[in-house]
Amino acid sequence: MRLPSPLLHGRLIKRYKRFLADIALDDGREITAHCANPGSMLGVAIEDAAVWVNEHQNPKRKLAFSWELVEIGKTLIPINTSNPNKIAHEAIEAGVIPELTGYESIRREVKYGEASRIDLLLETPAANRTGRTAPCYVEVKNVHLSRQPGLAEFPDSVTKRGARHLKELMQIAADGARAVMLFIVQRNDCRAFTPAADLDPAYAAGLKAAVAAGVETLCYDCEVTTVEVRLRRALEIKLEQA
Repeated sequence: MRLPSPLLHGRLIKRYKRFLADIALDDGREITAHCANPGSMLGVAIEDAAVWVNEHQNPKRKLAFSWELVEIGKTLIPINTSNPNKIAHEAIEAGVIPELTGYESIRREVKYGEASRIDLLLETPAANRTGRTAPCYVEVKNVHLSRQPGLAEFPDSVTKRGARHLKELMQIAADGARAVMLFIVQRNDCRAFTPAADLDPAYAAGLKAAVAAGVETLCYDCEVTTVEVRLRRALEIKLEQA
């Protein structure tokens, strides 16, 4: 997934009201940028961290800037939680997620469950079926939290919506379709993934229950530069924290 270009470098002053961030750009301007991340941003919204923003040319926008990247230590981390859906879509189309190959079409934001929309629905028309027969429902989650070296975690705060998605995936699996929980880690310094049970014990328990009920769980990290974010490799999944 290509990032907007060119990006402007600066330092984070503060993130507030969930969707706003004050940033001091290297050119001396202090700006307010849109922060496309409704979560707590634990571990990534760190004051004085190096950040990159996109300056929009649309005069109708309320905010002319969008916060795109933050650097924590030596690791670049995209903060936009809508990125993983695009990254996953591109990766599936390119055939780089072996577990999700063999389908002829990908649809996004398809209604399912109770007032939910599945991020990606993979299908093969009945007339053309040669391998994959059941549709595959893929729920994608953004991951950026890492409190221990090499270990990615989700969620970074309580997520009732995420818990509901797990229950709906369990029902999909019970109905005979494939149900996949795909975690996209938007960083490249982790070797494994685990649910953050101390931050949301209900979600951690729900994920274990979902796996036991037949929901497939995948986790991939990303290679991140100031130009693009692309899927890199599968990470080990540990349902229990060490």
